[in-house]
Amino acid sequence: HGKRYAVIVNEFGEIGIDNDLVVGADEDVFEMNNGCVCCTVRGDLIRVVAGLMKRQRPGKPAFDAIIVETTGLADPGPVAQTFFVDEDVKAKTQLDSVTALVDAKHVMARLDDSKEAREQVAFADRIILNKTDLVTEAELVEVERRLRKLNPLAPITRAERANVPLDQVLGLGGFDLGRILDINPEFANPAHGEAGHVHDEHCDHDHHDHDHSHHDHDHGPTHGARGHAHEDDIKGISLSLERPMDGTKFTAWLDRLLGEQGQNILRAKGIIDVHGEDRRLVFQAVHMILEGDLQKPWGANERRWSRAVFIGRDLDEAALRAGFEACAA
Repeated sequence: HGKRYAVIVNEFGEIGIDNDLVVGADEDVFEMNNGCVCCTVRGDLIRVVAGLMKRQRPGKPAFDAIIVETTGLADPGPVAQTFFVDEDVKAKTQLDSVTALVDAKHVMARLDDSKEAREQVAFADRIILNKTDLVTEAELVEVERRLRKLNPLAPITRAERANVPLDQVLGLGGFDLGRILDINPEFANPAHGEAGHVHDEHCDHDHHDHDHSHHDHDHGPTHGARGHAHEDDIKGISLSLERPMDGTKFTAWLDRLLGEQGQNILRAKGIIDVHGEDRRLVFQAVHMILEGDLQKPWGANERRWSRAVFIGRDLDEAALRAGFEACAA
């Protein structure tokens, strides 16, 4: 495409996975391992964006655009707000648009049980309706009806494997501050959540249970009575193992896990060192839908280890860790 993009990835979980999955890409990927963007955006994100803006190519900026990829658990509002409340960022960047990537197979259930999912759809300038090959046309029509009810202004683009033309998501000039003010009247107020949102590197996050009660967040009425957008029962669990895995054992365990607990596993992804295999096994899952394949070979001097992150509701960390480690060769 001839463009140079910087990609900022926010990880949910203490072991970064996405940076290793971006194989052979020219883009620079920055991971912010806090998992709760709404708590860190004015600290980490501003510092990362400021660092990117200091880079230069002869006669022009180092990047044509900066893409911020939050997780499916993040409220896009504070991310967008960063580009308006920080004077340096505001002076040197222009927020182009917010895109929501929607899972056509599972979104209806998420919209029913997640205020955040509804806010993400309502916040978007563009909705990419992905995995359309996994549902019927009638189901797609119903999903689109529901999405349009939440957001009548955002165009909906159907996609498989998130494959869409770049001009459908980049360079839209579609960000409309007025619409976001309608969604959250406190959006453009720099004092909104100030005490709870301006964290520095000394902020103590517990990544296993994601308990933020010690921050005394005050989000105001638009964030609901619970006081924080993330449900207490949703957490990210990071697993790692230095020994090679038995590929058959691991596949059987993962299949069984998703079959039994897939309804509660929102996302899972990992990179596995399979015994006797020169290539790494890369997998990702959404609920009970699992995708995995052998990918890039391990380097001669590269550290070979297995790591995985599971994000979901009511997950038993001890049981997950025991099952994962039992797959060792």
